[in-house]
Amino acid sequence: MSAAESCRGHEFGEQGRRRLAIVRGKGTFLWDAEGRRRVDLGASHGVGNLGASHPEVVRAIRDQAAELIHLGSGYASPVRAAFVEKLVALLPGSFGPVFLSNSGTESVEAAIKIARSATGRPKVVAALRGFHGRTLGSLSATWRRELREPFEPLVPEFVHVPYNDPAALEAAVDDRTALLLLEPVQGEGGVHPASPAYLRAARSAVDRAGALLAFDEVQTGLGRTGRMFAFQHSGVVPDLLLLAKSLAGGFPIGATVTTPEVEQRFRGTHHSTFGGNPLACAAGLAALEVLVRERLAERAELLGRRGIERLEGLVGPKVREVRGLGLLIGVELRERVAPVLARLEEEGFLAVAAGATVLRLLPPLVIPEQQWDLGLEAVERSIGRG
Repeated sequence: MSAAESCRGHEFGEQGRRRLAIVRGKGTFLWDAEGRRRVDLGASHGVGNLGASHPEVVRAIRDQAAELIHLGSGYASPVRAAFVEKLVALLPGSFGPVFLSNSGTESVEAAIKIARSATGRPKVVAALRGFHGRTLGSLSATWRRELREPFEPLVPEFVHVPYNDPAALEAAVDDRTALLLLEPVQGEGGVHPASPAYLRAARSAVDRAGALLAFDEVQTGLGRTGRMFAFQHSGVVPDLLLLAKSLAGGFPIGATVTTPEVEQRFRGTHHSTFGGNPLACAAGLAALEVLVRERLAERAELLGRRGIERLEGLVGPKVREVRGLGLLIGVELRERVAPVLARLEEEGFLAVAAGATVLRLLPPLVIPEQQWDLGLEAVERSIGRG
């Protein structure tokens, strides 16, 4: 076994798994090691909202790298200030302070610490089927038995309730609750959108109990669901907003955004050595400018609606349900999804799963309409061949 094959790098405990080697990307296309071009329908699990190696993000990284790659957070950074200002300008006026980190799981960890400190309470309520990350705090909020059990006991005082069940929220959120942590659309958990009534109930429950509400928009944020942020579909504004994945156009970054009132109640400190580094912030600033200028949220709504309407024609003997928002679409099969993913790959299209039976489609928001139509045709064929 070669060093490259034995050293997994970003994954551990995945021995024996065959991987397609991708060596280059541009826009919606990815090329494998043999030079075959593939159409990306999975956006690297939501990272690639702008596609692969967007030229403006690449240029921003190159220019910044020539000036300054890293700067400790104890110093002011013009590019960091510009990025934060751009991000906050996209949000409701209640938001202000931004803690920058390197990933989605770190943004969740920060939210847990902020909520426990600001409220003086220990309890965190999250949802069944939810996914929030794999570090110990975020994993404690995640509900997937196979991910949790090897590392138990996890962080105490985490409670899980059924998703889209307002009564369960009312019963669980009490005077010991620091944080209610929810995804506006459960992505890894099978692409389940929250109803507006459920999110309104969440807001009501935390207000009644004096707790804080956090929306994990690591996957759903930045135009993916047809709005700049998924919570805008319901009009329910959280106390903490968690972002990552596509925020810097593919460069690692995480953000925990909160309100001045919550920040004032925070006691203690939290820090990230590489969080808010100039390279990430330059990439993030460029990515946000492209996202806004090209109105990609509106594009996601249009293409997503067209995709869902078309895929709903598959509902029947092989497909149980089609659901989603914008360009985050789940096709729940009546069989395992792995063979469908393999057939799509054979045809030159790459998608991802959301559980054992759900095909998840999250193409880049910049996908050309022709490629999106071809991808939908490939999905229809791949399911029909089963």
